[in-house]
Amino acid sequence: MGTSYTDDAIVAGVRAGDEVVFARLLEEWSRPMLLLARSHVSTDASAEEVVQDTWLAVIRGIDAFEGRSSLRTWVYRILVNTAKRRGTRESRTVPWSSVSAGDHSGPTLDPSLFRDADDPYPGHWRSFPRPWRGSDDDPALAGEVRGRLRAALDALPDRQRVVITMRDVLGHTSDEVCELLSISAGNQRVLLHRARAAVRADLATYLEQDGAPGVGGAA
Repeated sequence: MGTSYTDDAIVAGVRAGDEVVFARLLEEWSRPMLLLARSHVSTDASAEEVVQDTWLAVIRGIDAFEGRSSLRTWVYRILVNTAKRRGTRESRTVPWSSVSAGDHSGPTLDPSLFRDADDPYPGHWRSFPRPWRGSDDDPALAGEVRGRLRAALDALPDRQRVVITMRDVLGHTSDEVCELLSISAGNQRVLLHRARAAVRADLATYLEQDGAPGVGGAA
């Protein structure tokens, strides 16, 4: 949510029945919650029901929230537990702790793209992707690139999409992702690396096309 909404403010608003605060929670959190729920259940409809049940549980249990973790992590724990129970009933039994063949698919990145171990910033990119022309001044161009990024994320295998969304969109730490998804640190790294590689490759291809913003094409 916006910077003016701290966890304390959100919790206070939900406890007080503030419809504006809760509406913003629904708007900003429900899409990634659906994505995460869908990775545990068999249909989109089931995922929607899991999210609805989670919000009901949040409303009923908000007074018990003690702030030992972030509010989002607390909500996601409820979501994951709810989704796992429903997934068990639906006989969706593929464990998150294993990485499937599809999760290993897609591009990997050339090690030469990263800084060496003796570099002051080992493992970081040697160079950044080129900026696209007009992105700061033209909302349409910025929206076009965001749309391409969203399409690239949506095209990923489910588990890769969940991990990159939690890490790079929502800002969860690797430890939080491993805990919430019950996966090993190694599996989390594989999924995140594959997802980032695929998204970067897609954006690089797009930005190099004739007419794409930032590469000398038409504005």
